[in-house]
Amino acid sequence: MIVVFVHGACVRDGEWWWSRVADALRADGLASVAVRLPSCGEVTGAASDFAADVAETRRVLREVGPAVLVGHSYGGVVVTEAANAGEVAHLVYVSSFLPEVGQALAHLGPAEPAPYLDFSPEGTFGVRREMLRERFLQDCDEQAVKGAVARLTRQEASVLTAPVRHAAWRHLPSTAIVCAEDRATPPALQRSQAARATWTVELPTGHHPMLSHPHLLADAVRTVAVRPGRV
Repeated sequence: MIVVFVHGACVRDGEWWWSRVADALRADGLASVAVRLPSCGEVTGAASDFAADVAETRRVLREVGPAVLVGHSYGGVVVTEAANAGEVAHLVYVSSFLPEVGQALAHLGPAEPAPYLDFSPEGTFGVRREMLRERFLQDCDEQAVKGAVARLTRQEASVLTAPVRHAAWRHLPSTAIVCAEDRATPPALQRSQAARATWTVELPTGHHPMLSHPHLLADAVRTVAVRPGRV
């Protein structure tokens, strides 16, 4: 079994974001790979919309075979459409969303845009740097904070309003990981979304447990990788 990671919005370099968890899993003999998202500018020459993110995730899944597919934040919307039975044994949502068919990320949270997001007239959005540590990284070490700041990027805003056409969590076993100290995606919202998953696990972390508490997140992922049909 291999673990496939899909990162969240407005960042690049998925391998870096997931590297601490990947190292912990590798110590137990579990391999992993991080998907590059075209809408974040990580795939040269590709379209830069939600459909391209889904297509790239499916391409990786076809290459690696049966996988535990892990989506963080926006990445959970991507994996919801991208996962197919046979290629994915278990879905893991980290501080994330489980949309129904026809729902987009913009339908799942507050009606007003989050104050930590900056939207441009050109149709892109990004995270306000001055709010990154307070909202997203309050429990992270300085090395992680510096690395995260260096990897911020702007993303096509159309990904927020693109409806999913396939709700994989309805057909596959899934685990929702609620980050109970998250200051970006409210824990109450996470719990309401987690009610759609097969199982729920709560971690005492902020929005990025892969940086702040990688061994806690690795433990949760390891459990479903070893026993993908249950936790």
